[in-house]
Amino acid sequence: MMFANTSAADKTTLDSFDSNPSSRWAFISDQVMGGISTGRVTFTSHEGANYAQLEGTVSTANNGGFIQFRSAPGEAITRNATGVFLRAKGNNQRYFIHLRTKWTKLPWQYYQSAFDVTDVWQEYRLPLNTFEPSSGFMPRSPSAKSLTSIGVVAFGRDHVVNIQVEEIGFY
Repeated sequence: MMFANTSAADKTTLDSFDSNPSSRWAFISDQVMGGISTGRVTFTSHEGANYAQLEGTVSTANNGGFIQFRSAPGEAITRNATGVFLRAKGNNQRYFIHLRTKWTKLPWQYYQSAFDVTDVWQEYRLPLNTFEPSSGFMPRSPSAKSLTSIGVVAFGRDHVVNIQVEEIGFY
């Protein structure tokens, strides 16, 4: 579920992709588990805007199917959060935010919420209670106090990836 919104009063920015964002974000693909998806994340400044760009190709061959860029937000930022926001645009595809918590110990455990980008910058709001667990053995929704990572993810189907994220954080 997604909500477009332009209000800035109630949000805490995790990153606006200036000041060396490559030190805070890591690219990860399904190649860590034998998949063949390819891609990269780059950090760009264009016409006064800074953004992260995730590009590549997701392949479900070899039990794969994802590329992502991920960061650790820190409890001070997430403690009172009720959701995730991001300002993004892309290639008119569905993407996901994956959250991990101190309780998601296995690599395939995460919470996810989907959003569909267009080729126009837009803010998306994803309430924490809309994030679905990847396993039935996890709590129903993530706790803001226990978040350990956030990822922007292309996932689950064969497709070309091109998403730009200008700002990401919590509300």
